[in-house]
Amino acid sequence: MTFPVIDEPTRTRTTPRANHSSKPGPASPPRRARRAKPKADLPTTGKARVRREPKPVSPRPGTKTAKVLALLKRPQGASLKQLLNATGWQPHSIRGFLSGTVGRKLGLKISSIKTESGERRYAVKPDLAPGKGSSGALN
Repeated sequence: MTFPVIDEPTRTRTTPRANHSSKPGPASPPRRARRAKPKADLPTTGKARVRREPKPVSPRPGTKTAKVLALLKRPQGASLKQLLNATGWQPHSIRGFLSGTVGRKLGLKISSIKTESGERRYAVKPDLAPGKGSSGALN
């Protein structure tokens, strides 16, 4: 759909703004900055902010999240290389995903073990229930 071209000039604001008047006369005194009220004087709603518990949701089948969780739930876990091959992500993206999505959002506890060869393996700890106290996702 096309619109017709209008040859009217665009209208601009022609009314003077406060304290920017072009009329001669006494200048208004400068505004004083307000001081912030102390937090004790502010009204409270009575509701404390509560940390939400992670939702026990399973990822859609075939997604990268499902692939990563399947690798992590194996008894031997998954190495960083295996996770790289499964997702095609950069190493820092996988570590962020493990910490943020798996650790915080899904509430799963992740164990990180360094093998004798120096390779790091990640696994979901099956014995811990998701939820409370999972602020540090990687151990």
